Amino acid sequence: MKNLTSLLLLLLTLLIAGPLQAAPRRDFASQYRPGLTIEVDTRREGDSLRVYLRFPNRNALRRGFPLHVMGWADFNARKPSWQDTVRRTTRQQLPSGDAALLNFALPLSRLAGTQALSMAIGPAEDALSGDAAWLRLTPENLNRSFVLLDSMSQPLMRRYVRAREVFGVAAYAPGQTLNVYRYPLSSLAAAPPMASTNILGQQPRTLGLQDSARFNADQLLRLPVGLYLLRLGNRGPQLGLLVEENQFPKLTSADELIAPLIYVSTSQERQKLFDAPDPKKAVDYFWLGVANDDQDQARQLIRMFYGRVITANQFFTAHKAGWLTDRGMLYVVLGPPETVYRNGNEERWVYRGGQSQVGTFIFRAKPSTFAADNYELVRRPEHEYLWYAAVEQWRKGRTAQPGR
Repeated sequence: MKNLTSLLLLLLTLLIAGPLQAAPRRDFASQYRPGLTIEVDTRREGDSLRVYLRFPNRNALRRGFPLHVMGWADFNARKPSWQDTVRRTTRQQLPSGDAALLNFALPLSRLAGTQALSMAIGPAEDALSGDAAWLRLTPENLNRSFVLLDSMSQPLMRRYVRAREVFGVAAYAPGQTLNVYRYPLSSLAAAPPMASTNILGQQPRTLGLQDSARFNADQLLRLPVGLYLLRLGNRGPQLGLLVEENQFPKLTSADELIAPLIYVSTSQERQKLFDAPDPKKAVDYFWLGVANDDQDQARQLIRMFYGRVITANQFFTAHKAGWLTDRGMLYVVLGPPETVYRNGNEERWVYRGGQSQVGTFIFRAKPSTFAADNYELVRRPEHEYLWYAAVEQWRKGRTAQPGR
């Protein structure tokens, strides 16, 4: 009888307290916030994996904290499979700006069964957060035995360069041959998030090879515009590289300013801009019309819209410019997601901006020859209302208003 009374009291206590609350899911939204993202690259070195980190704030390396590394079976796992403290790192202050570089090596045997790494300098719990540096361990990341360098022999940490920009390839084993294959650039913008398969149409499965060349892996390169595949030897590890015009990821030409308007304008409006005697001035007048002739409002709209395009280029460029991709499309029109969840090979972007701007978008990893970290949007009819509501905000000049 006493045990039964105790059990009843326990059940009553749980009912009064309410349902047990699960631990909050890890939020990766800061991975898509300029100035917060810690950039990551890798190079295989024999039986080890060298990891390169670029911190946006060099002060993070001056506080005396060690580097904490954790291996995860999945992005949403509550506990790491293993964790370690890396004390032997190579740290380097960059010659300009606030960024700083760090690199270290991990034995590949340690990474067995690990889908992702998280890394942070600070208290150990920092590496548990979605704000840490996260790396999805793809075959490309684990097996590629070279890394791209800039003209100062620093890790490039990006998958694009500008035409005739000097860059290099640092292979782990010296004296190797680098084969370079050139393919045409894609200018195909992402379809709206509610588009059906019929609207999307059949996408080409292969790209026609335009040119190829062979270099020493340790020589500096300058390449013309195109989509490239870089490969060590004939069957060695490979990497996709986009070579763009002008000041990419920035936009400088009239065509570059007009093209992203595909998401918030009609084809007739864009054609009128292309055909104008002074297309750049025509773009200014387009935004001035959106802002009802309010010059300050027009400037804010221009800064916000093209700022998002540039940021999308920085985050999502792979086989084509970032603003053309599925994630880039949503980033430009809806802005950075408020919350990002990751689960296996899936990302969920959550928006809670207001009654007409609440929705969840699912992206699934779809690696390609040129982009190992490419994601494709799961398009659904229910996205139509949110999409058109967001486009209408742009069309009426409301997106850049205070509080939005």
